[in-house]
Parts: sequence; C-alpha cells; structure tokens
Amino acid sequence: VGGLNAAPGSWPWQVSLQVRGAHVCSGSLINSNWVLTAAVCSSSYLTSQITVYLGLQSLSTSNVNSVSRSVTQQIVYPEIRYYNDIALLKLNSSVIFTDYIKPVCLATAGSTFFNGTQAWVTGWNANTNAVHLVCLSYPGTLMQSNISVVGNRECNCIFSSLSVNIKDTMMCSTSLQSQSCSMDIGGPLVIKQEGLWIQAGILIYHDDCENLSMLYTRVSLYQNWINQQIISNQPGFVPFISTGTDGDLSVSCPAKPPNVPTSVPTTATVTTSTAVVCGSAKLNSITGGSSSLASAGAWPWMASLHHNGIHVCGGTLVAEQFVLSSGDCFSSSTNASDWTVILGRLKQSSSNTYEAVISVTKISISSDLVNNVAVLQLSRKPTLSDYIQPICVDLGDNSFPVNTQCWASGWGSGGGAEQTLQQFNTTIVECGSASSSNKTICTGVMPLEQVCILTYEIHFIIKLLGIY
Repeated sequence: VGGLNAAPGSWPWQVSLQVRGAHVCSGSLINSNWVLTAAVCSSSYLTSQITVYLGLQSLSTSNVNSVSRSVTQQIVYPEIRYYNDIALLKLNSSVIFTDYIKPVCLATAGSTFFNGTQAWVTGWNANTNAVHLVCLSYPGTLMQSNISVVGNRECNCIFSSLSVNIKDTMMCSTSLQSQSCSMDIGGPLVIKQEGLWIQAGILIYHDDCENLSMLYTRVSLYQNWINQQIISNQPGFVPFISTGTDGDLSVSCPAKPPNVPTSVPTTATVTTSTAVVCGSAKLNSITGGSSSLASAGAWPWMASLHHNGIHVCGGTLVAEQFVLSSGDCFSSSTNASDWTVILGRLKQSSSNTYEAVISVTKISISSDLVNNVAVLQLSRKPTLSDYIQPICVDLGDNSFPVNTQCWASGWGSGGGAEQTLQQFNTTIVECGSASSSNKTICTGVMPLEQVCILTYEIHFIIKLLGIY
C-alpha cells in the first residue's frame, strides 16, 4: 500500500503471510489463534508452506517485536469466486498480545458503510515494478493509506469496463493519495469508531499500481460463517452504522441495470440454450510477434492444475467438463481428490476476478508412453465467459506443415512477481531424428528459462479459419 510509513505498533493486527521466506500476502489477526485473509492467498499453497509473521514492521530488517507461527489449518469459503474471496488460517499456537500484536474487531452483519466513509488500508507494498514511483520496491516497510469507501452502485460504474459485477458481498474504495500493489492482497480495510478499529473489508483486487480503485470482500456478511468455523474464543464483532444520507443511492450508470442484492452463500445454477462453440477467444487480438505476458482472456481454455493447493501443471479445457494435460503431471498422485483445476486464471500470485475453482472427480491416463496424455473430469461445468472457453481438438484430419505459425502458453519463471501467464509465438519445424512418431509435433526454440519450467505446461495452439 502506498502512502506513509506506519509507526511500529500502529496496526498491531497486521500479519505477513510468507512462503519459503518470501512475503506473498497480508492478513489480519482476529483472535489469539486465527488470521483472516483472502482465499486466493491460501488456496495456492499447502498449509505446511505458510508461515504467519505478527508484529512485523519491515520485510528486510530485524524486528524485535515480531513473532512467527506456522499454520495448522486452512478454511476457505466454499465455492471460491471473486465475490466470496475469504479464508481463515489457524495458528499452531496462541500468540501473546502485546502493544505490537493485537486482534482487530470485525464488522457485524448489518453494518453500513456509506459512500465517502473514511478508512485505512495497510500493507508492505511488496512490488518489484519500479516504474510506478508511488510504489516502493520490495522489500518494504509497513505502509498506511487513507482511503474513501465507494458505494457499490458507483463501484459498478467504475468497473463496468472490466465487466465485473459488484456483488453486495464486496466493497470498493478509492484514494487520491496512493494505492495497493500486488502483494497486499488479503490485507485489512479498517475504520475507527469510538476508539475501536473495525475491519470492514479484505483486499481482493486491484488492476495494477496505476489503478486508484480497489475491491474488497465485505467482512460483515460473513459473520455467521466465521463463527461457524471458530467455535471457541470467537472474534469480536462490532456494528458500524453510517449516519446521514448515502450518496451512493443517487448514483446511476448509463445502460447499467440496478444493483440487485445477492445472498451469502449462493450456488447459482446457470442454464443456457446457446450451443457451446469451441475455439472462441474474443479477447485475443494477437496477430504475431515475440514472446510476452498474456492478457486476461487471451487464452480462455488454459487451466491451472493444482495438487494439494500447489500449481503443478497447465492444461486445456477441451469440453465443458473435461481438461486435457500431460500424463507426466500425475507421477506424484493419480488420486482425483488431491487435484483442483482453476479456469480463467491469469496470475498465479495475485487476484483473478474471472476464475473458477473446480474439483476433479476422475483422472484417466493413457497407457501408451508415446501418447502420454491425461484427461481430467471436473465435478461440475464452469460458467462459460470470455475468460473461460473450451478449445477445439484436432481430429487427425488436419496437417500442420513446416513453418506453420503457432502459439504456446503456460506459467513459469518469466511471468514476473505475479507469475503471469506467458505466451510464445513459434513455428512448426521438422522433428528430424528427435522423433520417428507421427504423433509428435516439433516447434522452434523458445526462451530456455521458461521452457525448463513449462515442460509440462506448454500447449501449442494454431488458428485455422478464425478458431483455435
């Protein structure tokens, strides 16, 4: 978070979630044993990989007031969506409260936050993009930024260009002072009332360091769920009621439908009579060029395969309920319950508004070592969108001559701090002595750094007559 350096102990509930010594997300201490954060922060890692640092001031220097705890349990809200992005982490042992380590109060159900309500957001500004001078380079000191709550109607106007529907389980803010950067996801939005600090939101989304608007999970709507998970020593919930008139009620967007309230939780069944068409990528405007980072929706069939919460391989959505990948990805486990497929994902280490997280019910792996493919059956069909679409599969009646232009995509070390999906333009080449099988396709050289990591991720895509 940009803004001002925070004084030690000024935000004693702020925690740093770290994996292998690196800060990956923020969170908030809500009692002596539990931390509140975003689901995207915990679902990408094994429980044993996460260490929680409390009382931390700097990510680079020693902190005499800091203590650390391992995590023994992750509880992620069921049916993760961008509008249900919340998780609880249980610490391996209780922490002792000090002037530098204290829990924050949580907003009760029924709390109201009118347009213009003043609040604060905090974080370490762990961003390596030095182009944006308002953002500090990693590692950083804990920062604080004064922000204003933006009502959901106005927020819908702000994010309409991104086709994001702001649910009533979400909050929005804006700031003329500064903004949040990539590694502050999961951190708290807090408001002071009669001497008490109340957490109103969990940071879940920001476009980049140039975007002054941010999205949050609205904590007050999850009071019942939190109390159902934490049976003893429950967090303190405090009502926050705005006074006066909510200016958001008079806000309207051109051609924008009314903001219809949604309930928590909901699992909507979307039906459509429109036939599913493969190979459609409406947001893909690529015509050629060198390797680069992909944009959201450019490759809507890309799937991220997670084994026990860790991204292991890429895959492709080939039908509404089936994903194709390499058989080598499952050398560690062929148990379907160990695997999760994430569709619509762009960044592995940041918030993804359009993604769907789906469990796997069956894994079928070819017995032919030459074919070396696996098919995953998903537990449900995803809701198709511009960001989630199946690709067409060659039936064997197409030929791909030498010099045919194609693309490969996958996640790897070249994706920057947020591990963004990468795309590589290449061409079909003669395999020569590399393979005597007509079941193999060979391409030109791609950057070695990425190829080493993308061995089981890259998916070659060719555009024919406007479809992929």
